[in-house]
Amino acid sequence: MSKKKLLAKLKANAGKIKTETFDFGKIDRFFLLSDKKNFFQIISDRTFQDLDLDEVFMFLDRTVSKVGQQFLYHVLRTIPGNMERVEKFESIIQILKENPEIRDQIMLEIASLNKKDAYYISSLFLEKHIQKPGWFWIIPILSFTSLSLVLISFVFPKALIFLVLLLAVNFGIHYWNKINIYKYSGSIPQLLRLNQAAGNITKLDVIKDVSPDLTDSIKAIDSLGIQMSLFKIEVKLQSEVGLAVEYLVEMIKALFLIEPLVLYNVLKELDSKRTQIQQVYEFIGEIDVAMSISFLRDEVPYFCFPTLATDRKRLKAVEVYHPLIYQSIPNSIDLDKQSALLTGSNMSGKTTFIRTIGINAITAQTINTCFSREFTTSVLKIHSAIRISDDLLSEKSYYFEEVLAIKDLLEESGAGMPNLFLLDEMFKGTNTVERIASGKAVLSYLNKGDNIVFVATHDLELAELLKDRFSLYHFTEIVKEGKIVFDYKIKPGNLSNTNAIRILEINGYPKEVTEEATSLANRIFDSKVNGERSV
Repeated sequence: MSKKKLLAKLKANAGKIKTETFDFGKIDRFFLLSDKKNFFQIISDRTFQDLDLDEVFMFLDRTVSKVGQQFLYHVLRTIPGNMERVEKFESIIQILKENPEIRDQIMLEIASLNKKDAYYISSLFLEKHIQKPGWFWIIPILSFTSLSLVLISFVFPKALIFLVLLLAVNFGIHYWNKINIYKYSGSIPQLLRLNQAAGNITKLDVIKDVSPDLTDSIKAIDSLGIQMSLFKIEVKLQSEVGLAVEYLVEMIKALFLIEPLVLYNVLKELDSKRTQIQQVYEFIGEIDVAMSISFLRDEVPYFCFPTLATDRKRLKAVEVYHPLIYQSIPNSIDLDKQSALLTGSNMSGKTTFIRTIGINAITAQTINTCFSREFTTSVLKIHSAIRISDDLLSEKSYYFEEVLAIKDLLEESGAGMPNLFLLDEMFKGTNTVERIASGKAVLSYLNKGDNIVFVATHDLELAELLKDRFSLYHFTEIVKEGKIVFDYKIKPGNLSNTNAIRILEINGYPKEVTEEATSLANRIFDSKVNGERSV
């Protein structure tokens, strides 16, 4: 494909949601292998699953290269301790907006890193390389002997007999080493392409200052180019040349044991240049992620830059929406020194709203973008206990799994950092009295200090017990003309009435069942109002 056609294709797809398959086993490679010590928070697997952040990532991802895709995933999973990363993204975004022709050149450069092999570049600087076997010393001797016999055979042709015997031994070593060559036959050619792209991009005047020390790292990797060309030849042999040429080249490489000699020398050099390779990798990743953020902002209905509040325990969202829901109903909330307790029936929107707040709290602190008209938040660590299930393999009950999940939140609450806790229907695996009592105690504990809690519950009694410490909100459905209608709008105060039994009637439950349920519900309600303890 010509550059002109490729650029037209890239521009047509720029900013669009990807339709390709997302291989998270490779996308998360850089995140899993990289050092995470200097971050304010690493988003846990539980929170990632609770907030459906894998699907959110697929929506956010407008990157051009696999390197950028890996880097974006890493960005979404890590909240930095300062604003340097965000400021760098915004600087790049501004440069590319002001220079669209430069952005087009960069897209062309990094588009060649969209092959799956590019996922493995990160292994070159983050994983331990294959070590030389203890008997490796014999390989240079065999190689030198082969070369000597070739030269001698011009004078003494009978030396070819010994050369043939030696070739059999060398072939065994050559094909033993093939497995090692294949391990790097994808990543090393992609590293060369990565370095070439970085070199071309740094020549662009407006990009020079993005990473001023990068030139030395590019030169350091360039110094390996001749040796690493072996891996490019290996790839071409598998795809482009004829069998006769491939066999001839293979025989020459086997005879002189070229591959193991070059491989282990290259790995030694790569091992000494891990820092430089990572710097070049992250440079391409940062530029691609910055473009992705810019494309995303152009495509969503609306967005805002978050305001990170200096005062503690502060969260305000104006017309915030869930990015994955088509024509999502926006909602607003304003918490000052308070947490939020939401009541309402199933499917009314309360859990979705909690997820919406969690997603925006993460994107505010990672990509400096919120799906809202206005979003103000303290700097917060985000934790959740929303999607909990039985662990049948370890024979853990739902209740026990929930106990362990909430225990983790209690431990985090006392770690000395402000947190955002997101919970849904606590202690569903136990009886009503103990559920309410335990829930009240846990939520009071989590709400201490600068922590903010968002919790959804069906227990109206729990809302009454916490109304002095939590701002109460509710979602509700409307039964209209025999149909259940949800408006998905948050409303202030505790839920005052429910339609649960009415919904049973609408869905054709026997009249005897619904009448008995209504009568019993009325008696229970009256007993609570009158302070009676029996039904």
